[in-house]
Amino acid sequence: MVNFTEVSNKTNNQTAEIVRSSLLTLMLLSFCVFIYFGTIILHIFFTTPHVRENARYILFVHMLINDTLLLSVVIFLCLVVIYVVYIPVPICYALVTFSISAFRVTAYNLAIMSLERYFAICYPLRHAQVCTMQRSLLVMGVMWLVSITPLLPDFIAMCYSMPKNFFSTSLICQWSTFAMNSFQVTLRSLMEITTFILVGLVILYTYVKVMVVARKIGSRRSTAFKAEKTVLLHAFQLGLCMTSFSSSFTNAYLRDYFYFIQITNCFVFMCIPRFISPLIYGVRDEVFRKYIRKMNFSV
Repeated sequence: MVNFTEVSNKTNNQTAEIVRSSLLTLMLLSFCVFIYFGTIILHIFFTTPHVRENARYILFVHMLINDTLLLSVVIFLCLVVIYVVYIPVPICYALVTFSISAFRVTAYNLAIMSLERYFAICYPLRHAQVCTMQRSLLVMGVMWLVSITPLLPDFIAMCYSMPKNFFSTSLICQWSTFAMNSFQVTLRSLMEITTFILVGLVILYTYVKVMVVARKIGSRRSTAFKAEKTVLLHAFQLGLCMTSFSSSFTNAYLRDYFYFIQITNCFVFMCIPRFISPLIYGVRDEVFRKYIRKMNFSV
């Protein structure tokens, strides 16, 4: 009976390891495809003047670069946790701080991109004045400032509660490690919920307004109808981003039952919503698609 149990446990562990390795391989391959399409889009953006000066594409490329850096950090931290690698606390804190900030910036960027489509369709005569290159850069800076600001009280609260010489130690890098008191947990939850409620309301408002204009025009080939679909895709991606909240619950309650739950959460809830960005906003866009075809023909 004991031997049968040992063999059964060994088989289960081997199966779990195969599943985890397969998910890790799929995640890395998907990341390579993401980098490939992202590189093409960035090449088109930086080599095409009228694209580089367009607010819509500036915001999209900002989100693409942000998601690339975020994915790099998230995958690295995922590997650190899976293979139990200890890294110094200052480096860990810098990485998780950046990942949290970049995660929020993605949501803010989706809201701003929806507003840009709103002005383009509902106020076409004012669009060129409102959505300029300079204002786009300013908005990007504001997004990062708003994203980073809540981390300051979180850091202060952590410093009051952390043990002596904490920053001189090494640990397995996870954001939950730096939650030293209930105030931090409440603040983080409040910020995430507030972020997605506000972003969701902005996207909903712009979608309704653009939809009204699209229905008045009536043509499925109109710019308004295409903008409606774009804003709807923003809402879809925001919904995918919101599913990352469930990862904390699955990690807490299913960790003892599923050996590969951490890699699954990382791949499904954090990576997939970012992997599809080049396909949704890049390859789907007529301008980028035209230049991609030219590049393929030239090759």
